[in-house]
Amino acid sequence: MQLLFPDGFLWGAATSAHQVEGGNVNSDWWRFEHTPGSPAGVSSGDGIDHLNRYREDFDLLASLGHTAHRLSVEWARIEPAPGEFSDAALAHYRRVLEALRERGLRSFVTLHHFTLPAWFADRGGWLGPDALAVFDRYCARVLAALGDLVDFVCTINEPQMVALHGYLEGYHPPGVTNAVLWKRVGRVLLEAHHRAVATTRAHADAAPGLVVQLPVLAPAREDAVTRRYRDELRAEIVDLYLDALRPGAGGDWLGVQYYRKNWVDPASPTIFAPPPPGFATTQLGWAVYADGLREVLVRAARTGLPLYVTENGIATEDDAERVDYLEAHLGAVLDAIGDGVDVRGYLHWSAFDNFEWAEGYRPRFGLIAVDRAAGFRREPKPSAYAFQRVAESGDLSRLRATGVAVA
Repeated sequence: MQLLFPDGFLWGAATSAHQVEGGNVNSDWWRFEHTPGSPAGVSSGDGIDHLNRYREDFDLLASLGHTAHRLSVEWARIEPAPGEFSDAALAHYRRVLEALRERGLRSFVTLHHFTLPAWFADRGGWLGPDALAVFDRYCARVLAALGDLVDFVCTINEPQMVALHGYLEGYHPPGVTNAVLWKRVGRVLLEAHHRAVATTRAHADAAPGLVVQLPVLAPAREDAVTRRYRDELRAEIVDLYLDALRPGAGGDWLGVQYYRKNWVDPASPTIFAPPPPGFATTQLGWAVYADGLREVLVRAARTGLPLYVTENGIATEDDAERVDYLEAHLGAVLDAIGDGVDVRGYLHWSAFDNFEWAEGYRPRFGLIAVDRAAGFRREPKPSAYAFQRVAESGDLSRLRATGVAVA
């Protein structure tokens, strides 16, 4: 098996503003967390205080061999009321991006990562009559203020999951379960991506791209109805997006996010069936299927766009499982590269243990532990040092090397 990654391959990890900053009180998610009976029963609170600790966090990531970092800017901070932009918030994110650049980390900046300003949600969110124009205005303001410090623009994070979780499954805002609206939202978000690509080209010398979660979908049973339902779901949350992306108007690159294999079941109230017996599962009950990452990279390559893995990781309390997961999934990336797929970087989810949406702080995805009860103390896990050895050498065989000095 090929063990060496290409020269210039980018290594890093990802965060999103709401999950790490804390105090995002003007967003729909903050309100969702604080609504009695909401599927999100835990407040994000202070997050992991990254809002104040970003410099030391970037120092730590750079010391661990990272050459890139993915983050998001928070729309609800930047535009807390319609058309009212916060110069202080934009100045803060400018300092954040300057700190990344000073440490030699390439920036992947997400414009929309799940959260919306509460006022935008109140006007109908992505189904509001002027949603696209309002998003255009926000993107233009952000890119005019920050674009000179951005390397890669991630327009929208996982648009199909925004639609699926928020408008069909109902456990993300706005908590709707509607078999028609979720498809409409997905198409609005796809159009929002294309418009954000044009806005990026007008306001910044940065490379725009979409980041999509691409699960492997299998039928829970081998009957015609279940297979057809699987095919319809795959067409809606995978093919719809990939088939709309081509070099140029679709962006300059594509972010692939992969976590699991799902078994689709039309008889299930949650759409999906539990993994079959024999599959290893994560803290969240997700099936671990490493070859799926190779499969989705091969599928994504049909767009003709260069690919970056912009999220991939495991929720587990056992860090030895994370090392195993890294070894298997980085091996799958190498297999895809060996198949001729143009993969140019890998960003692990996540840099830190952080707030995981409706699941709260229970899932542990991070390379770096955060003790929120002890002054938000950061502590790299053994997996962080294993990842460092691969990042610094480009050699997967170094993952389990011993006798290597670590920071």
